[in-house]
Amino acid sequence: MACLLIILFLSPPSPNPSSGNPVQLFLDDAKVKNFITCFKDKQFLVFFFKQLKLNQSGRYEAAFPYLSPCGREQNFVRCDDLPIVFTHLLQGASGEELLSYCGGADKLAVPFQPEKLLMLPENGRLYHPGPEKAGGVGLVKSALAFELSPCFDYEQGPSQAPTHFHWRDRRHTLTNELLPFIRKDEGT
Repeated sequence: MACLLIILFLSPPSPNPSSGNPVQLFLDDAKVKNFITCFKDKQFLVFFFKQLKLNQSGRYEAAFPYLSPCGREQNFVRCDDLPIVFTHLLQGASGEELLSYCGGADKLAVPFQPEKLLMLPENGRLYHPGPEKAGGVGLVKSALAFELSPCFDYEQGPSQAPTHFHWRDRRHTLTNELLPFIRKDEGT
């Protein structure tokens, strides 16, 4: 039983909100990582990210914390932050709001839960619940986070985490329940 090992690297979105730089998936050993060398086939990317899960295989877990199996093939994945990156806010078929991730449009989407948004004041990154098997949390792309930023209230001051989020004529109290998922490696 041969097992093809493909090690992939997920590049982060650009910190510049106006750049439009999407999350990109590369072979880990690609010398140049840019739009030319990244995977672009949407059907492949949807399949890849639907299979993505925490790496509990007993192989390469420290170096590659995520795994996307494809039959006998094991695609080991590492990234700078999280592999799930929310890119667009969409309207679902029945009117519900969805957050789409990794460029998959409505094929890769979760219900938008504004009260569960989490912003870390130390780096300004914004997180939202994601697929459970991939760790339960995803990063919101910089451009989308920038669009959502005017909706936050900072009752404890601008250097602290936001406390509320205004969305669709409602003021949502932020739960911060994602904090343990984000800071699991820090022991907090």
